[in-house]
Amino acid sequence: MIKNLIFDFGDVFVNLDKPATMREMSKHQIPALSENLLQVNQQYEKGLISSEAFIKSYQTEYPKLQEHQFKNSWNAILIDFPEYRYRFLKKLSEEKNYRLILLSNTNEIHIDWIKENIAFFEDFKACFDAFYLSHEINFRKPDTEIYEFVLQEHNLEAGECLFIDDTKQNTEAAKSLGLHTWNINPEKEDIIDLFTARKELF
Repeated sequence: MIKNLIFDFGDVFVNLDKPATMREMSKHQIPALSENLLQVNQQYEKGLISSEAFIKSYQTEYPKLQEHQFKNSWNAILIDFPEYRYRFLKKLSEEKNYRLILLSNTNEIHIDWIKENIAFFEDFKACFDAFYLSHEINFRKPDTEIYEFVLQEHNLEAGECLFIDDTKQNTEAAKSLGLHTWNINPEKEDIIDLFTARKELF
């Protein structure tokens, strides 16, 4: 029986345009990211470097890149957060049938944009029993340590958890630890259809 619902954030609640960041960066003569910058991105998602150091890493490789240009490009991935999804989660929270946990790979610059542009973000956050952002807990998906952290922190049985994420690599990692998963396809599926899409678990 499922007792715990663990949600990703991007393309589960917030709509993303994943190619948008590189599309915007190409306008500033950044056609692709070096291996160094790809590693810097992961360090930033884990909260191992500050936003200032993160931006500086890009400016070191691309000295003409202005901070506002970079931030606009970096945040281009974020489209919107349909309020009906927040309402769905709020109803789940009020019913108290499941423990609700958010587990997201993200970073300070993206979350700052969310806070500035999504009026109900704090109310959304308050719906969860636990709210884990990769840059705050120093773990990122699909590393198994992040799932083990959540299971241990709340003394959860993996078989009583359903993890919802749009990235196959992340759901496969969770599945390897015994969690039930839904690899949601944001082009065809919506989180509000949770109980019909995975009805065999409920």
